[in-house]
Amino acid sequence: MDKKVISTNRKAFHDYLIFDRFDAGIVLTGTEIKSVRKGMFNLKDSFAKIEDGEVFLYNMHISPYEQGNRFNHEPERIRKLLLNKQEIMKITGKIKKENYTIVPLELYLSHGFAKIEIGLAKGKKLYDKRETITKKTQERDIARSMKR
Repeated sequence: MDKKVISTNRKAFHDYLIFDRFDAGIVLTGTEIKSVRKGMFNLKDSFAKIEDGEVFLYNMHISPYEQGNRFNHEPERIRKLLLNKQEIMKITGKIKKENYTIVPLELYLSHGFAKIEIGLAKGKKLYDKRETITKKTQERDIARSMKR
């Protein structure tokens, strides 16, 4: 698969437990895709919602394109995500049943199209975050000692 990852949302992996992942297309304008290809965007505080059987992405900041003049886009507009109906139904069922949140995990280019990987997630508690940090440091120490 021709997949060029542009950015990953590391904050999502720190703040949430990810249970299921889906790949979705994004509806972007011309100046938005040019800014995305340059890497001028931020996934940090973004999230997705399902409204009327469609999935929308909120708070994803895409900086205006320098050569975009008056036809430039609004940086934090609501963007539609493209998923199959079965995927949307599956996500809706899990959100209602198990109280999940939809967070974007990574943005990538596939055959020239911008795609986003979204995940069904639950927020971590403070002690879970501390636990993962200590686990990472222990693994890092073990890897260092094995290297020597």
